[in-house]
Amino acid sequence: MKFSFRPMIFTAMAFGLAASAAAQEAPPAPNPMPETAQPAPPTDAPPPPVDVPPAPDAGTAAEAAPAAAAAPAAPTMTPDQYINNPEFMLNLDLSTGGRVVIQLYPQVAPNHVDRVKQLARAGFYDGVKFHRVIDGFMAQTGDPTATGQGGSQLPDLKAEFNVTPHLRGTVSMARAESEDSANSQFFIMFQPRFALDNRYTAFGRVISGMQYIDAIQKGEPPAVMSSMVQVAVAADNKPMPPASMLVEAVPAPAPAAEITADQLNAPIR
Repeated sequence: MKFSFRPMIFTAMAFGLAASAAAQEAPPAPNPMPETAQPAPPTDAPPPPVDVPPAPDAGTAAEAAPAAAAAPAAPTMTPDQYINNPEFMLNLDLSTGGRVVIQLYPQVAPNHVDRVKQLARAGFYDGVKFHRVIDGFMAQTGDPTATGQGGSQLPDLKAEFNVTPHLRGTVSMARAESEDSANSQFFIMFQPRFALDNRYTAFGRVISGMQYIDAIQKGEPPAVMSSMVQVAVAADNKPMPPASMLVEAVPAPAPAAEITADQLNAPIR
Protein backbone atom coordinates (compact mmCIF):
# COMPACT_ATOMS: atom_id res chain seq x y z
CA MET A 1 0.00 0.00 0.00
CA LYS A 2 1.28 3.38 -0.89
CA PHE A 3 0.81 6.26 1.56
CA SER A 4 0.97 9.95 0.82
CA PHE A 5 2.41 12.25 3.53
CA ARG A 6 1.42 15.52 1.90
CA PRO A 7 -2.16 15.64 3.27
CA MET A 8 -0.90 14.86 6.74
CA ILE A 9 1.61 17.70 6.59
CA PHE A 10 -1.10 20.13 5.58
CA THR A 11 -3.31 18.84 8.38
CA ALA A 12 -0.55 19.33 10.98
CA MET A 13 0.08 22.83 9.72
CA ALA A 14 -3.60 23.65 10.01
CA PHE A 15 -3.68 22.43 13.60
CA GLY A 16 -0.57 24.50 14.44
CA LEU A 17 -2.11 27.71 13.11
CA ALA A 18 -5.32 27.07 15.03
CA ALA A 19 -3.41 26.54 18.28
CA SER A 20 -1.42 29.75 17.80
CA ALA A 21 -4.59 31.78 17.25
CA ALA A 22 -6.20 30.26 20.32
CA ALA A 23 -3.12 31.16 22.41
CA GLN A 24 -3.32 34.84 21.36
CA GLU A 25 -7.04 35.05 22.40
CA ALA A 26 -6.53 33.38 25.81
CA PRO A 27 -6.42 35.69 28.98
CA PRO A 28 -3.07 36.23 30.70
CA ALA A 29 -2.04 33.85 33.40
CA PRO A 30 -3.24 34.87 36.91
CA ASN A 31 -0.88 36.53 39.38
CA PRO A 32 0.80 33.82 41.43
CA MET A 33 0.20 35.92 44.63
CA PRO A 34 -3.23 37.49 44.22
CA GLU A 35 -3.31 38.85 47.77
CA THR A 36 -0.52 41.28 46.90
CA ALA A 37 -2.43 42.65 43.96
CA GLN A 38 -5.75 43.10 45.73
CA PRO A 39 -6.41 46.35 47.68
CA ALA A 40 -6.45 46.06 51.44
CA PRO A 41 -9.93 45.71 52.90
CA PRO A 42 -11.34 49.12 53.91
CA THR A 43 -11.25 49.97 57.61
CA ASP A 44 -13.64 52.23 59.47
CA ALA A 45 -12.07 55.69 59.88
CA PRO A 46 -11.84 56.79 63.52
CA PRO A 47 -14.45 59.37 64.51
CA PRO A 48 -13.24 62.97 64.86
CA PRO A 49 -12.51 64.22 68.39
CA VAL A 50 -15.64 65.47 70.13
CA ASP A 51 -14.08 68.88 70.77
CA VAL A 52 -13.45 69.52 67.08
CA PRO A 53 -16.60 70.90 65.43
CA PRO A 54 -17.35 69.88 61.86
CA ALA A 55 -16.17 72.31 59.23
CA PRO A 56 -19.02 74.60 58.18
CA ASP A 57 -20.08 74.83 54.60
CA ALA A 58 -19.35 77.96 52.63
CA GLY A 59 -22.71 79.54 53.44
CA THR A 60 -22.38 78.94 57.17
CA ALA A 61 -18.83 80.26 57.20
CA ALA A 62 -19.91 83.42 55.39
CA GLU A 63 -22.71 83.97 57.91
CA ALA A 64 -20.43 83.35 60.91
CA ALA A 65 -17.66 85.71 59.77
CA PRO A 66 -19.48 88.99 60.59
CA ALA A 67 -20.51 87.65 63.98
CA ALA A 68 -16.92 86.77 64.85
CA ALA A 69 -15.76 90.20 63.77
CA ALA A 70 -18.44 91.83 65.93
CA ALA A 71 -17.18 90.13 69.14
CA PRO A 72 -13.62 91.34 69.83
CA ALA A 73 -11.60 89.60 72.51
CA ALA A 74 -11.66 91.17 75.97
CA PRO A 75 -8.71 93.52 76.39
CA THR A 76 -6.01 92.39 78.79
CA MET A 77 -3.83 94.97 80.52
CA THR A 78 -0.11 94.42 80.62
CA PRO A 79 2.07 95.41 83.61
CA ASP A 80 3.58 98.36 81.78
CA GLN A 81 0.07 99.78 81.41
CA TYR A 82 -0.77 99.90 85.12
CA ILE A 83 2.41 99.51 87.22
CA ASN A 84 3.38 102.98 88.51
CA ASN A 85 0.50 104.44 86.48
CA PRO A 86 -1.18 107.06 88.76
CA GLU A 87 -4.57 106.09 87.38
CA PHE A 88 -4.13 102.68 89.01
CA MET A 89 -2.64 103.78 92.31
CA LEU A 90 -4.51 104.70 95.48
CA ASN A 91 -3.36 107.11 98.20
CA LEU A 92 -4.60 106.45 101.75
CA ASP A 93 -3.82 109.27 104.20
CA LEU A 94 -4.21 107.70 107.64
CA SER A 95 -4.73 109.07 111.10
CA THR A 96 -1.67 107.04 112.13
CA GLY A 97 0.52 109.79 110.68
CA GLY A 98 1.14 109.45 106.96
CA ARG A 99 0.34 108.32 103.43
CA VAL A 100 -0.02 104.73 102.26
CA VAL A 101 0.32 104.09 98.52
CA ILE A 102 -1.43 101.09 97.01
CA GLN A 103 -0.70 99.66 93.57
CA LEU A 104 -3.98 98.44 92.08
CA TYR A 105 -4.16 95.28 89.93
CA PRO A 106 -6.75 95.84 87.18
CA GLN A 107 -5.49 92.84 85.21
CA VAL A 108 -6.84 90.37 87.80
CA ALA A 109 -9.78 92.25 89.35
CA PRO A 110 -10.91 95.00 86.97
CA ASN A 111 -14.39 95.40 88.45
CA HIS A 112 -13.15 95.64 92.05
CA VAL A 113 -10.49 98.16 91.04
CA ASP A 114 -13.12 100.23 89.25
CA ARG A 115 -15.39 100.10 92.31
CA VAL A 116 -12.71 101.27 94.76
CA LYS A 117 -11.64 104.07 92.42
CA GLN A 118 -15.27 105.15 91.96
CA LEU A 119 -15.90 105.28 95.72
CA ALA A 120 -12.61 107.07 96.36
CA ARG A 121 -13.42 109.74 93.79
CA ALA A 122 -16.85 110.20 95.34
CA GLY A 123 -15.27 110.82 98.78
CA PHE A 124 -16.98 107.73 100.18
CA TYR A 125 -13.91 106.52 102.08
CA ASP A 126 -12.89 109.85 103.63
CA GLY A 127 -13.08 109.58 107.42
CA VAL A 128 -14.01 105.86 107.39
CA LYS A 129 -12.51 103.89 110.30
CA PHE A 130 -10.69 100.59 110.63
CA HIS A 131 -13.34 98.70 112.58
CA ARG A 132 -11.74 95.23 112.76
CA VAL A 133 -7.99 94.94 113.24
CA ILE A 134 -6.38 91.64 114.22
CA ASP A 135 -2.70 91.82 115.14
CA GLY A 136 -0.59 89.57 112.91
CA PHE A 137 -3.48 89.11 110.47
CA MET A 138 -5.21 92.08 108.83
CA ALA A 139 -6.85 95.52 109.19
CA GLN A 140 -10.38 95.89 107.77
CA THR A 141 -12.11 99.12 106.76
CA GLY A 142 -14.51 100.54 104.17
CA ASP A 143 -17.69 100.51 106.27
CA PRO A 144 -19.04 104.02 106.99
CA THR A 145 -21.00 102.67 109.96
CA ALA A 146 -17.84 101.14 111.50
CA THR A 147 -19.87 98.09 112.49
CA GLY A 148 -18.83 95.67 109.76
CA GLN A 149 -22.41 95.58 108.48
CA GLY A 150 -22.41 98.62 106.20
CA GLY A 151 -21.45 99.38 102.65
CA SER A 152 -22.18 101.65 99.71
CA GLN A 153 -25.44 102.08 97.83
CA LEU A 154 -23.92 100.41 94.79
CA PRO A 155 -24.77 96.79 93.97
CA ASP A 156 -22.57 94.00 95.27
CA LEU A 157 -19.79 92.75 93.04
CA LYS A 158 -19.36 89.36 91.43
CA ALA A 159 -16.24 87.65 92.77
CA GLU A 160 -13.02 87.96 90.80
CA PHE A 161 -10.95 85.39 92.69
CA ASN A 162 -7.43 85.15 91.33
CA VAL A 163 -4.00 83.68 92.05
CA THR A 164 -2.58 86.85 93.64
CA PRO A 165 -1.24 85.62 97.01
CA HIS A 166 -2.27 87.21 100.29
CA LEU A 167 1.15 88.45 101.38
CA ARG A 168 2.11 91.22 103.79
CA GLY A 169 0.62 94.39 102.30
CA THR A 170 -1.87 92.65 99.99
CA VAL A 171 -5.17 94.53 99.70
CA SER A 172 -8.23 92.33 99.30
CA MET A 173 -11.99 92.75 99.28
CA ALA A 174 -14.04 91.74 102.31
CA ARG A 175 -17.30 89.91 101.77
CA ALA A 176 -20.10 88.10 103.54
CA GLU A 177 -20.70 84.36 103.24
CA SER A 178 -21.76 84.68 99.62
CA GLU A 179 -18.84 84.81 97.21
CA ASP A 180 -20.55 87.61 95.28
CA SER A 181 -21.22 89.93 98.23
CA ALA A 182 -18.20 92.28 98.14
CA ASN A 183 -19.23 95.93 98.06
CA SER A 184 -16.99 98.57 99.65
CA GLN A 185 -15.15 96.97 102.56
CA PHE A 186 -11.57 95.83 102.12
CA PHE A 187 -8.68 94.67 104.28
CA ILE A 188 -4.90 94.99 104.28
CA MET A 189 -2.71 92.09 105.34
CA PHE A 190 -0.17 92.41 108.19
CA GLN A 191 1.26 88.95 107.52
CA PRO A 192 0.84 86.30 104.79
CA ARG A 193 -2.26 84.11 104.96
CA PHE A 194 -2.38 81.82 101.95
CA ALA A 195 -5.61 80.18 103.09
CA LEU A 196 -7.36 83.30 101.74
CA ASP A 197 -6.03 82.83 98.20
CA ASN A 198 -8.76 82.20 95.60
CA ARG A 199 -11.39 82.78 98.29
CA TYR A 200 -11.23 86.57 98.50
CA THR A 201 -10.61 88.99 95.65
CA ALA A 202 -7.12 90.48 95.97
CA PHE A 203 -6.94 93.70 93.97
CA GLY A 204 -3.76 95.53 95.03
CA ARG A 205 -0.78 95.78 97.35
CA VAL A 206 0.85 98.41 99.53
CA ILE A 207 4.05 99.69 97.91
CA SER A 208 4.93 102.40 100.44
CA GLY A 209 3.85 103.56 103.89
CA MET A 210 3.33 100.09 105.40
CA GLN A 211 4.53 101.49 108.74
CA TYR A 212 1.30 103.49 108.94
CA ILE A 213 -0.69 100.28 108.46
CA ASP A 214 1.29 98.59 111.25
CA ALA A 215 0.39 101.49 113.56
CA ILE A 216 -3.40 101.05 113.15
CA GLN A 217 -5.14 100.54 116.50
CA LYS A 218 -5.85 96.85 117.15
CA GLY A 219 -9.11 95.32 118.34
CA GLU A 220 -12.49 93.88 117.29
CA PRO A 221 -13.45 96.69 117.46
CA PRO A 222 -10.53 98.79 118.70
CA ALA A 223 -11.18 101.00 121.72
CA VAL A 224 -10.07 103.93 119.58
CA MET A 225 -10.40 103.41 115.82
CA SER A 226 -7.79 104.60 113.38
CA SER A 227 -9.25 106.13 110.22
CA MET A 228 -8.64 106.92 106.59
CA VAL A 229 -8.61 110.71 106.67
CA GLN A 230 -8.53 110.93 102.88
CA VAL A 231 -8.54 108.36 100.08
CA ALA A 232 -7.80 109.43 96.51
CA VAL A 233 -6.72 108.07 93.14
CA ALA A 234 -3.12 109.21 92.66
CA ALA A 235 -3.89 110.61 89.20
CA ASP A 236 -6.19 113.19 90.82
CA ASN A 237 -3.17 114.78 92.56
CA LYS A 238 -4.94 115.51 95.83
CA PRO A 239 -2.49 116.96 98.35
CA MET A 240 -1.96 115.21 101.65
CA PRO A 241 -4.02 116.68 104.50
CA PRO A 242 -2.06 118.73 107.05
CA ALA A 243 -0.17 116.82 109.71
CA SER A 244 -2.58 118.12 112.35
CA MET A 245 -5.31 115.99 110.74
CA LEU A 246 -3.22 112.84 110.58
CA VAL A 247 -3.47 112.15 114.31
CA GLU A 248 -5.84 110.17 116.46
CA ALA A 249 -7.00 110.31 120.03
CA VAL A 250 -5.04 107.68 121.86
CA PRO A 251 -6.91 106.56 124.98
CA ALA A 252 -5.35 107.92 128.15
CA PRO A 253 -3.84 105.26 130.38
CA ALA A 254 -6.15 104.14 133.18
CA PRO A 255 -5.34 106.00 136.41
CA ALA A 256 -3.45 103.97 138.92
CA ALA A 257 -5.51 102.83 141.91
CA GLU A 258 -5.00 104.87 145.06
CA ILE A 259 -2.74 103.14 147.53
CA THR A 260 -3.80 103.39 151.16
CA ALA A 261 -1.82 102.94 154.33
CA ASP A 262 -3.70 99.75 155.04
CA GLN A 263 -2.52 98.31 151.72
CA LEU A 264 1.08 99.23 152.53
CA ASN A 265 0.81 97.36 155.85
CA ALA A 266 -1.05 94.43 154.39
CA PRO A 267 0.76 91.08 154.23
CA ILE A 268 2.18 90.09 150.88
CA ARG A 269 0.08 87.45 149.15
